[in-house]
Amino acid sequence: MYRTIVFSLLLLNGQDSFGQNAVMPVYGSFPAYNFTVTNGSCADCAALPQALWFFRHETIAVPNKEMPVAGFDRTKPVVDDLSAWVAATPVGSNLAYPPLIWLGAPESVRHAQLAADGLAINVGENNLALRLAPRLPLNHSWFDASSQAFFCGQPLKMRGNREGENFVARTFWPENFCLPESPASVSLSAEPAAVRDWVRAQPRGGAQSQFAVESIWRRPGGQGPRAGQPILGLMLNGAQGDDDEAHSGHFALMTGRIGAQGAIDDWLVNNFYSLDSESEKGIIAAPVPLDNYLGDLNSGQAWYRPSYMLVASLRDGGTAVHLQSALGRVFNQFYRHQFVYQHARANCAGMSVTTSRTLGWQVPVRGPESWLKAVFGLPLVAIREGSLNKGRAIFDYLTEDQTRLYPAAAFEEMTADLLKLVAGQTSRKLTEFERRLAEDVEEILLVRVPQFPSSRAWGDWPAVSSVEYQARVPKDPAQQQIIPVPPRPFPAELRDPQTPAEPWRRSDYAVAAWAMAIVALFLLILRQLLA
Repeated sequence: MYRTIVFSLLLLNGQDSFGQNAVMPVYGSFPAYNFTVTNGSCADCAALPQALWFFRHETIAVPNKEMPVAGFDRTKPVVDDLSAWVAATPVGSNLAYPPLIWLGAPESVRHAQLAADGLAINVGENNLALRLAPRLPLNHSWFDASSQAFFCGQPLKMRGNREGENFVARTFWPENFCLPESPASVSLSAEPAAVRDWVRAQPRGGAQSQFAVESIWRRPGGQGPRAGQPILGLMLNGAQGDDDEAHSGHFALMTGRIGAQGAIDDWLVNNFYSLDSESEKGIIAAPVPLDNYLGDLNSGQAWYRPSYMLVASLRDGGTAVHLQSALGRVFNQFYRHQFVYQHARANCAGMSVTTSRTLGWQVPVRGPESWLKAVFGLPLVAIREGSLNKGRAIFDYLTEDQTRLYPAAAFEEMTADLLKLVAGQTSRKLTEFERRLAEDVEEILLVRVPQFPSSRAWGDWPAVSSVEYQARVPKDPAQQQIIPVPPRPFPAELRDPQTPAEPWRRSDYAVAAWAMAIVALFLLILRQLLA
């Protein structure tokens, strides 16, 4: 019932193409009027206290109390909880709102024009003095003259705070970054290698290229993108040019609806990020509008690196509803610390791919990079670095499925697999989710988003193996650019005593095996000496 109501409310006033009529304000596929804009300090919000704690000083949208919100099982590990929900919930039959949406700022303006001197914006008949939100102390680069030149002369959507005749801007988003009515059609093989070639086709991964949209598949007889049409998407962010811990990029799943004139800014990007440290960018894991995800002055990925999107426009949108509802459940478990972010086992790609697989999208497994390297790398790295934890980390990285470990691998495998699904080229037996997804997709687009100019170094395409990663990191540790970040301890009073313990990591078993081998070797030597 809820899905039918939401879908009917979001129709574009009788128009099937981009026109002057506007779709009502939304967050992804959710009507904005079904939310209350507040911050995490609200006393009467329906959201979990654990979730609100992370956003004490941030503007968020919280579902109104009468809305159906994603649940959770406090006694089950996240995959078991999600599996049980999937088994009990037919695809597209149940719309569940996310626990919250991170807006970043309470107000937004559209069609704004930045003054030539960068000191004001014009919005309709109003001229507002412009100030920028404060730069975070650990953010080493910022909006500069090149940023001003880039944004001047084009219509902007901006998020921020209106203070009298002043506007304190937090987010910049070019409204010309949108879907055209008739995207250029290109041919792309349904193979991960072809997707990788597309990502790397432009110099520096497209960091300084133009925004571009290309259609790589359209259902016979189908139309181009239409306002109000539901979408399901993949977001891949490239490598940063000034952070040697960020060469593998970032990954997220998206849902939403195409806006008027092809707008994409209100799509919901489901951003998983570590909750246990204070990001130098101010990032907090959450579902977040695309313009905020890419354009926030501190946390926006487009200020750091180029980005790539797969966008599947949908006929019905039931698969996107199912995915977003499932992700809300995962976020609940994440905020409650039912599981924690781990760079090998549960990073942005790992959580997204695991959620997709649990729903029934059988994303191909690329497999681990090298068990042999992992077995011997653990003690060698531990000895060389004087840290058992670093040795364990290497083991976990080298033995993890690369599709779950590397954002670029997830993007390549999921894009290629979706192309095969819609073309009927998959030999495996399809799950109900895959069958519905294959029938639902009308067109598949690839979108290239350049990096916003600023004082920051230009980024590049993301590494997809440890070999590529290490090739970019300076051999001399003194030359490596690494930004230390402070921890964010989770309050003990917010921990649920019924939360199940996390399973052992693969490296825990490896350490135990090495310990037993060393003890056995010592006993053998001792026996020989005493013989």
